[in-house]
Amino acid sequence: MKISTTREQLLGPLQKVSGVVERRQTLPILANVLINASGENLSVTATDLEVEMKTTGHCQADGDLDFTLPARKLLDICKALPDDSDLTLEVEGERATLRAGRGRYALGVLPAQDYPAIEAVTGETSLSVPQKVLKRLLEKTQFAMAQQDVRYYLNGLLLEISEGVIRMVATDGHRLALWQSELVTGDNPELRVILPRKAVLELNRLLSDSEAEAGIEVSSTHIRFRLGDSIFTSKLIDGRFPDYERVIPPKGGVQVRADRDILRQSLTRASILSNEKYRGIRFQLTGGMLHLIANNPEQEEAEEELEVEYGGDDMTIGFNVGYLLDVLGVIDSKTVLFSITDANSSCLVENDPPDAGRYVIMPMRL
Repeated sequence: MKISTTREQLLGPLQKVSGVVERRQTLPILANVLINASGENLSVTATDLEVEMKTTGHCQADGDLDFTLPARKLLDICKALPDDSDLTLEVEGERATLRAGRGRYALGVLPAQDYPAIEAVTGETSLSVPQKVLKRLLEKTQFAMAQQDVRYYLNGLLLEISEGVIRMVATDGHRLALWQSELVTGDNPELRVILPRKAVLELNRLLSDSEAEAGIEVSSTHIRFRLGDSIFTSKLIDGRFPDYERVIPPKGGVQVRADRDILRQSLTRASILSNEKYRGIRFQLTGGMLHLIANNPEQEEAEEELEVEYGGDDMTIGFNVGYLLDVLGVIDSKTVLFSITDANSSCLVENDPPDAGRYVIMPMRL
């Protein structure tokens, strides 16, 4: 049985699904991709049992073919071939032979019937959202997700839809990121699910910055995104996400306005001499000036000074400089607005003027 296609038609699908394939596998077959070919239709699927990615291409197949091949090896071979290469893939028993020009590559095959599939998503809830809206929501919040936290529900991102607004929230217990957007379509369902970290990172890679619609189907255990010729499915995290509204400090206290770029550059320079483990930096507010002070166990110290709009009493507050830089990296406005109640309370960071995003950073004891 033989498949004929081009490098471009095979490489495109392989690149889309390759992020799902883990380098270290519990099951050998999970290092493979599932290839289905029938007539002129080619589909490539990858899974790690938590997420699954399926996409399509074009080929000429002698009948119906279903088999699996090593994902990384096949991708690396296709990348290394000349751009305009024509490919043929012949499968006989436990071997597959890929031919391109004068090159021949023999690869091991594992049976398609052994390849695991994520259960079908019976769409209890379905809706469509422009891909660029989803991508923007992810880009504005994903940095605040926890990594390998024992509170497993923090190792992901909350997707919430209520009253015609789609909202994403991420927190690791020390900081929180929230971004929301109004949905312009008609009847929108109420929804509150937690996407796992890997699904969030893969989805952000797959989404385009376009008006093309992303179809979303949600069941009690899985979520499926239909993105053009690709289908991305993920398990959901079964847990209770924190009540983020209680975490976000009420507007009040004192406000600090600073030039975003100048503050970001100052923090970047000062952070060079911060403690590598704790990354602490002091905010000293005096009149219309902000002093940034960082030091480390080697008795080295950095101090930066910049003008800000601030009319409150003198105050010193400690922050993790990495958290501040992450937030400033997603703020769009020329100036950034800090709302601070006192030196021991969480700080609210927003665009100036405030818009769809809110960011909370807890203070540090220094």
